[in-house]
Amino acid sequence: MHTAFLRYSCFALITGLPIASRAQTTPLLPTFYTAYHYTAYTVFDTTSPDAPTTVPGVGGTLLLRPDGTYEKHLSIIANGAPHYFNQTGRFTLAGDSIRFAFTDLKGSDIQRGTFRFDPATRHLTLTILGYPTGNKGVYELMAQPEPVPAPTPPRPKPRKARRR
Repeated sequence: MHTAFLRYSCFALITGLPIASRAQTTPLLPTFYTAYHYTAYTVFDTTSPDAPTTVPGVGGTLLLRPDGTYEKHLSIIANGAPHYFNQTGRFTLAGDSIRFAFTDLKGSDIQRGTFRFDPATRHLTLTILGYPTGNKGVYELMAQPEPVPAPTPPRPKPRKARRR
């Protein structure tokens, strides 16, 4: 696999997911808009004769909000060292297509791809189109468990003042 493609795909393509927008044609369950953790990342590089590359050491989170904003904190191990990618931006949906718009140190950028969400397992697969045409990165994510609210301790009953 070409290191340049991996670097490009990690930096520019590991964005977030889509959100509810006017272009959305598929209704999504409220459980779609939540925090996810990255479980796998595979690079498909058509310029190489090698098989798709599973990138080791994938971690981090992706937060998708119903207002169309996202926050990504991704880490991977590449060339024996950890690499971190943090990004915030906006996402939109149209059917199973997604579009991510963000600004990073290189300026404004847009990434496109598709997504597949399984509400029963809360598993999300993102396929982000790469460069050159035909290349892509596939990300597997799982929704984080909903936090269970801590039980509130019972309030002590106020003591009545003693009469004298």
